[in-house]
Amino acid sequence: MKRVWVAAGTAIILSVALISCGQQTQDGSKGAAPTKGAGGPPAGLPAPEVEVIVATPGQATITQELPGRLQAVRTSQVRARVEGIIERRLFKEGSDVKEGTPLFRIDPRNYQAAFESARADQLAAKLLVDRYRPLLEVKAVSQQEFDLAEARLKQADAALMRSKIDLENTTVPAPISGRVGRELVTEGALVGRGEATPLTVIEQIDPIFANFTQSGADLQRLRQAIKRGRLKEADRAKVQLILEDGSVYARPGRLIFSDLAVDPATGSVSMRAEFPNPQRELLPGAFVRIRFPEAVAEDVILLPQRAVQAGPMGQFVTVVDAQGKAVAMPVKTAGMSGPNFVIAEGLKGGEQVVVNGLQRARPGTTVRPVVLGPDGKPLPKPEPPAEQAPAPDSSSKPTAGSEKAAPISKETPVVPGADKASAPAPSPEKK
Repeated sequence: MKRVWVAAGTAIILSVALISCGQQTQDGSKGAAPTKGAGGPPAGLPAPEVEVIVATPGQATITQELPGRLQAVRTSQVRARVEGIIERRLFKEGSDVKEGTPLFRIDPRNYQAAFESARADQLAAKLLVDRYRPLLEVKAVSQQEFDLAEARLKQADAALMRSKIDLENTTVPAPISGRVGRELVTEGALVGRGEATPLTVIEQIDPIFANFTQSGADLQRLRQAIKRGRLKEADRAKVQLILEDGSVYARPGRLIFSDLAVDPATGSVSMRAEFPNPQRELLPGAFVRIRFPEAVAEDVILLPQRAVQAGPMGQFVTVVDAQGKAVAMPVKTAGMSGPNFVIAEGLKGGEQVVVNGLQRARPGTTVRPVVLGPDGKPLPKPEPPAEQAPAPDSSSKPTAGSEKAAPISKETPVVPGADKASAPAPSPEKK
């Protein structure tokens, strides 16, 4: 009976000990769960890795990127000049045509008849004048009759010329060289009745224009900065074209026109650039963006667009301080230089600015920066210097006990009497 009570007491004590240990582990006072350090990752985990670039002051060309539309250099609407029925279309839609190439043919029979009639009238008037000329010399006809005959001849000449032009207009030619669009009327349609009916459109798109506008206030502010010496005037000859997908057109253009007046309705200045288009890649009416240099700034820092963030207090960047913690630093931009922001205030140079991994670099968080080079690839980490063993000092004398004992050669132990046993027995003498 005594043994039963001892076993029951032992079981109760073990149950109470296990319950208390479980409560301590859940409370976290004595559990092994990792604790999160202040401003850093949980204990035992490495700091998150972020990619940074070193802010370096230098010279930068401030560029402006404005929206615009493409426009053909020359546009011609092909219209019917005479009334008639379209007999045939003589071109392929969307093809390139030369100036003077026939495009449409209108029924010419009425105009052919009118031309023949006018030519007959002109011939009759000419014969009458030729008959009156010798008669006028002999006073057989009056001067008034002769002058009237000459006037009728001139009228006949004009009527003949007009009928000839109408007959030629039954074949509609291309007024300019370029790419012809789709037909606006079909064969068998009546055109030119009371108006010049549009038949098709021809456009010249090599080169091609890009029309855009710039704010008059921005233009005035830029001129004042150049005048005060804060900025230098840039060469605006080369202009870049940004397509709708964000890619840069391979062939640079040039700025050819800037209006001298500000539009009172919009407060902007109209501008135009010209781009080569030998492959017909650019089409009129397309939406594009035009990037052109405005000025040159000294002692400024360039940062990618993804590195500059905006908040309630304005623009800021995230830098890594000497303790390896992320810190938000306010900055002020002064425009764009290609795809990068121009930082005018807020950075002095040498700061490590986070460009990739911003979601892991919250202010106060300990991070592990990886420095990127100009090509956007991580720079190799410097290797630590190899440790060299100290050279022995030849002048020092060996101390007692420092010399090693000479190795003892292992020899076969000499057994007493072994010489005699191993010696050969003397050969018996011959008697």
